[in-house]
Amino acid sequence: MKPIVYIESSVISYLTARVSDDPVRNAWQVVTTQWWNTRMQACHAVISPYVIEEVSAGDAAAAKLRMDAIRGLGLLDLNEEIEALADFLLLGGGLPPKARFDALHVACAAYHRVNVVLTWNFKLIANPTQLPVMRGLCDARGYRLPELVSPLEMMEN
Repeated sequence: MKPIVYIESSVISYLTARVSDDPVRNAWQVVTTQWWNTRMQACHAVISPYVIEEVSAGDAAAAKLRMDAIRGLGLLDLNEEIEALADFLLLGGGLPPKARFDALHVACAAYHRVNVVLTWNFKLIANPTQLPVMRGLCDARGYRLPELVSPLEMMEN
């Protein structure tokens, strides 16, 4: 059975962005493209309406590229429990108050029992300092925190 992988918005942004002059950003773009083209078929890739909302914002041409990239991916449904879990993650200190979309991504993935959240957001989502807090908050509500990894980590598997 293929693992279910939630593709968070930062991955879509790196996939479709203009080539960066910054060596780290450029490397992340290359890895993202490699994962997308060679490893994504080994999983069941899903997104949520939160991803759609984020990737459709901003510059129209860039948004079109991002929207084209996610066409055909599985779409998870939303409900009040996801919103409540996101609020719990924010209020419980799993994520800072300004990280509402990040909390919604994590909550949606946890609610739907996704195996992995794929992200380049190490500052908020895949922050190792916050992982135990987010794990405990999810556990307290009866959910399991998915693995929070980058495309680079998924290339290793």
